[in-house]
Amino acid sequence: MEISIWVSLEYNPGSNSSSDNLLHVRAVGHNDTIHYVWSTIGAPTVLLVYTGSQNSSLHVNWTKLLSPSPSGAIHIEPASSVLYSSAVIFAKVFEYNGVNTSDLLKVPEDDFYPTYNLANFTWESLGGKINETMLTATFQGVSSSPHEAFGNGSISFQVTAYEESSRDPRLPHLLHTANCSKVSFAVDGVPPRGNHSRFALEIVTVEEREECKRLESFRSIDDEYTPTIFEMAQLVSVPDNHSTMSSFFQWKTTAYSSQHPERADTIHCQYYPLQTTNCTIPRSSIAHAYFGEELEKHHGVAAINISFGSEDSEAYDEKRYLSWSALIGLGEPPKDTFSTLVIAILAVGLGTPVVLLIAGSIAALFTQKKRYSEYEPIN
Repeated sequence: MEISIWVSLEYNPGSNSSSDNLLHVRAVGHNDTIHYVWSTIGAPTVLLVYTGSQNSSLHVNWTKLLSPSPSGAIHIEPASSVLYSSAVIFAKVFEYNGVNTSDLLKVPEDDFYPTYNLANFTWESLGGKINETMLTATFQGVSSSPHEAFGNGSISFQVTAYEESSRDPRLPHLLHTANCSKVSFAVDGVPPRGNHSRFALEIVTVEEREECKRLESFRSIDDEYTPTIFEMAQLVSVPDNHSTMSSFFQWKTTAYSSQHPERADTIHCQYYPLQTTNCTIPRSSIAHAYFGEELEKHHGVAAINISFGSEDSEAYDEKRYLSWSALIGLGEPPKDTFSTLVIAILAVGLGTPVVLLIAGSIAALFTQKKRYSEYEPIN
């Protein structure tokens, strides 16, 4: 699999309307292409489709896509070039009273407020929110329920594509390759329904055929790029006998309470066990348009919840802002390694005591030998 060398953004391909949002990110390599299809038609969803051709293209049947039965409305041609496909759906946002505990598994049922179903949100047009130079786009939405007053607040998902391997300039400074994209989830100015409100995000993944996702976590002593955060979590697809390709969804266990985050704005982020049974996919999502109906029966579906905030941290009401970022990509997830600076510090920190110990031992032996050589017996 080659590294992507050219990335383009296309808004609502094949449609002149701006009332519905569909963004096609096309990352072309030397002999392959990764297609990311982001949309807020229904629940916010991204399709990841990998093809073994530079010339593969996205086709959208808009009439069918906007109908009650969208199956087959989105496809890649030529179909024979498709080597792998998956989807990530951002289904719901939970709000709950976190005064006693921030652990979703321990929150009493009565402490949950009505759930924000993202498939029912009203999303602003992407027009004017796409930056082709920076390769970013922002989907911004508000609840369409008259009982949920958002005021000037919103929930948004900002998408960032990459043309090369590097490290994202914003905290948590995620290490990325050209084979992945970043999504940033934000709750901005939404009036909390309690003085100690916490939020959690429900994410659903879809794998082709009956492949499944695996939840992994690993820690590092290196927090150079994300101070005080030592854990990385990720969902990695487990290929079956018919596929050698895989994808990942990766994040650091931190969120932030500022639009311009610094270390002091860090918020604890907690994930929960991956659910692979009895998972429900929102009935409205472009995942149905690509994979077809009855997804739960014919594809690998999994769901995970991620909550933000802890009993020791400030409540959302204090700053009324929350942001969290993750990477979605193809192949092996990026892995942090020690930088030259950290290696140098470790070398000095660990090497200096060893040098002093050796020098001290040599000095002690020399002194002891000298004393013995100067000894004269008393008559």
